[in-house]
Amino acid sequence: MKEILFLQITIKLLLGFVGLLIITKMLGKTQFSQVTPFDFISAIFLGEVVGSALYDEKATVLTLLYSLFLWGLLMLAVKMLGQKSLKIRGWIDGRPSIVIRNGRIILRELKKNRINIHDLMYMLRQSNAFSVREVEYALLEPNGSISVLKKADYDTVKRKDLNLPPQQVYLPTTLITDGEIIWDNLKVVGYDNKWLELQIQSHGIDEVKNVLYAEWKENEGIYIVPYS
Repeated sequence: MKEILFLQITIKLLLGFVGLLIITKMLGKTQFSQVTPFDFISAIFLGEVVGSALYDEKATVLTLLYSLFLWGLLMLAVKMLGQKSLKIRGWIDGRPSIVIRNGRIILRELKKNRINIHDLMYMLRQSNAFSVREVEYALLEPNGSISVLKKADYDTVKRKDLNLPPQQVYLPTTLITDGEIIWDNLKVVGYDNKWLELQIQSHGIDEVKNVLYAEWKENEGIYIVPYS
């Protein structure tokens, strides 16, 4: 009895492996960084189909093959429809969202994509932009990554290319996010609440709660983004 069970599992595993390999080849080459949420969920579901069929004695080899064939066919059909229609492709894979335009954070797009200011700053740092003030445009791609176009003043021209002497580099320090003061950071930069309030008021903003994001950089001063 055990021998028969192991034989069934072996056959199902081999067929499942071959089936997944065939489906992967049918769907074409895609870089892992280009995988959309739909692709990711489809792959998980496909793996679950094979995994469930392996240890379910009631699931026959024919059931496994049919499930793989049908799901693979549906995924292929979706891919082909997406190639023929931009509307369908945009509906399934999503479209890029401009989260920073002309140096201004578009709060509406952040909320639409369920991203907070902390997530945005993390993604900017991943794209080698350590400050919002450096960014002219930022696009949130369908796969969740972010593409950054820096302002002209922050182009990556190396100082040694221009035969300029080395210059001290300073890391921006976040002082306010989502209308709340980060007290530890304010203490690190050596200022107090009164100084911060004066800085905010000098930018035409009445209260801290009206500030979406604010940062301090030693050689450039404070940078404030109000709620818009």
